[in-house]
Amino acid sequence: MTSESKVETLVTKDMEERKGVWGDEKVAPPVSESDIRKWAIASYWPDKPPAIFWDENYAKGTRWAGLIAPNDFNPFAWPIDRPPAAPGRATAGGAGVGTRGMNGGQVETFGVPMRPGDVITSRTRLKDWNERTTRLGLTLFTNTETEWRNQKGEHVKTRISTGIRY
Repeated sequence: MTSESKVETLVTKDMEERKGVWGDEKVAPPVSESDIRKWAIASYWPDKPPAIFWDENYAKGTRWAGLIAPNDFNPFAWPIDRPPAAPGRATAGGAGVGTRGMNGGQVETFGVPMRPGDVITSRTRLKDWNERTTRLGLTLFTNTETEWRNQKGEHVKTRISTGIRY
């Protein structure tokens, strides 16, 4: 019997305690027209981005009545202070069960678009998990939910990210 076969669960006590609990909120600097324009140029490069992202006169005539940001715009992209990187899970003896992982993808749901002057607040929680045996062995699929709201409390975006550990 190997040490890997002795692992009964990858769910930790910390995970049980954090499930469904929202973490501390983060607040981004106010969104500027310049931020939106630069993001759109970079996102659509080498093509010209849609005018709704950079031409105020055009944008006034749309249903939004002004500039909006692309859905993938991230007001948290350039933080001044960055949290320290999480330590790796692998031990000096090599990676063991539960220390290997991969990105299982994301699903995003969008609400109101971001606009110049908006201040976006983000919060994150461990939503849920599913543990089962796969061809990789004992495998844990965790779903992390991140929610963004603007200064009016309107829903901007929700992202469900799936992490896979085995």
